[in-house]
Amino acid sequence: MRNVVVVMPAYNAASTVERTYADLPLAAISTVILVDDASTDETVAVATALGITVIRHEVNQGYGANQKTCYAAALDMGADIVVMLHPDFQYDSRIAPVMADIIELGICDVVLGNRMRSRHETLAGGMPVWKYLLNRTSTFFENLILGQTLGDWHSGFRAYSREALERIPFQLNSDDFAFDQELLIEAAHLGLRIGDVPVPVRYFPEASSINFKRSMRYGFDTLGTLSCLFFHKLGIRKDPRFEGRS
Repeated sequence: MRNVVVVMPAYNAASTVERTYADLPLAAISTVILVDDASTDETVAVATALGITVIRHEVNQGYGANQKTCYAAALDMGADIVVMLHPDFQYDSRIAPVMADIIELGICDVVLGNRMRSRHETLAGGMPVWKYLLNRTSTFFENLILGQTLGDWHSGFRAYSREALERIPFQLNSDDFAFDQELLIEAAHLGLRIGDVPVPVRYFPEASSINFKRSMRYGFDTLGTLSCLFFHKLGIRKDPRFEGRS
């Protein structure tokens, strides 16, 4: 039987973590881990009361550092497939077993939840217009540069095979929001098979979302990672993030 571990990188998610957990198809999941990045609300207490395995950072380390702890803990637990889900009740987590199935069947090594099924549906779901335009533009260029055909490079709902996480040197990545894109760029460069599935989303005040200023920084960080990959492939400056682990 496959060992599917769901990991939730959390920061001040007390108002949404219970709904997120209740939405999960627990019969198809072995373990749920929540890593709390020194929240100032009751995230830990709520998650503990739900029976979720909780790991707490005593000091806030950042979104990327949180995910590093998530993946290391899941691998230590013997996970065959790791599903990363934001605990903000934004994504329809019922799709998690489908994502795991695609990996188990050997079709993909990495599966993303694609929020961009149509412009009308995405905007009607509450995604701000500026965020939609930035997502569409950056996704187009990332696909073009990295030879992919993904619908949403910036999804916060992802599944990875154990082998993918063991091969990608994610511990070398940023401790901030750039972590997600670094990991995908590494996966594409290393020849891992990346796919996506449509997933409904909900936008509401409690759902975590970075603002325009942070989004622009996130975009520049992504460009910086792509530049590093370019120089690495030319042999001008070797970057251990793109070497891969055996």
